Amino acid sequence: MNKPAFLITIDTEGDNLWRNRSGEVTTRNASYLARFQQLCEKYGFKPTWLTNYEMAIDPVYIDFARDVIARQTGEVGMHLHAWNSPPAYDLTGDDWRFQPYLIEYPREEMHKKIAFMTQLLEETFDTKMLSHRAGRWAFNEEYARLLIEFGYRVDCSVTPRVNWTFAPGAPQGNGGSNYTHFPRHAYYLDPEAISRPGNSTLLEVPMSIQYKHSGLMNGLKQGYDRLRGKQRSPSVHWLRPAGGNVQQMIGVAEKTLAEGADYVEFMLHSSEFMPDGSPTFKDEADIERLYDDLEQLFGWLHTRTAGMTLAEYGLTKPAP
Repeated sequence: MNKPAFLITIDTEGDNLWRNRSGEVTTRNASYLARFQQLCEKYGFKPTWLTNYEMAIDPVYIDFARDVIARQTGEVGMHLHAWNSPPAYDLTGDDWRFQPYLIEYPREEMHKKIAFMTQLLEETFDTKMLSHRAGRWAFNEEYARLLIEFGYRVDCSVTPRVNWTFAPGAPQGNGGSNYTHFPRHAYYLDPEAISRPGNSTLLEVPMSIQYKHSGLMNGLKQGYDRLRGKQRSPSVHWLRPAGGNVQQMIGVAEKTLAEGADYVEFMLHSSEFMPDGSPTFKDEADIERLYDDLEQLFGWLHTRTAGMTLAEYGLTKPAP
């Protein structure tokens, strides 16, 4: 691979799930995805559409994704929100309110949900599911073993330097996954300890994330938070649009590449391409600013990286 890969990962899910705790999911954002796909193709980039249940049964999205697959201009992978992905299982008594992590469910229920989603996606899109991202970034050893069982080859759930244990799921649970000390490069993971390399067939491709502050400043801030009785993950910058942060995104990509990485990984939610589909991009003007930022970011990356889907990138990494 002559250039580092640019991996575009889209959590493809219902509209504005940040504020939706009602159990009624809409998928209007499916009609807004073609514009982003066209932008990716303009620069020779190939998004991976990590697809949740409600989108996998949406006719507009199905037509869109089938066309992407047929033209080999992107990939469909799996994304799973445990609280609304069949088969139903009431974990908390109000799963839509708490949005529990899949890793909080019994193993048998995890297996059922992964089996259902894998079969649905493969039958709907007539292609093997190879790539995956966990809902709410929650991943563990049991989850990894199940993905291996179902033939997945690439996971991108790890967010290095980020601790999700402060983000609650089920009230009886311990929060999300702690990725503070996970590798920042791609590695075939050990299914008995997913934070370390091993000999499995599952390639972990962590998100591109950089600390916002120096190590010293992070230590001081966390010490101050502890004195105030608060705990939180260190401040970080992601390769992820947040409205007017194009220079910040370029900085993350530039620093990641300067560290010798052979990829940079971008993410966004499908609903963020739609006005009022997210808390960040609330109206048409916000969407236009988003696309201005994306044009600048993609233009910067165009000469420095090569567009690949997650599965294509996985093929460049020899299995152990």
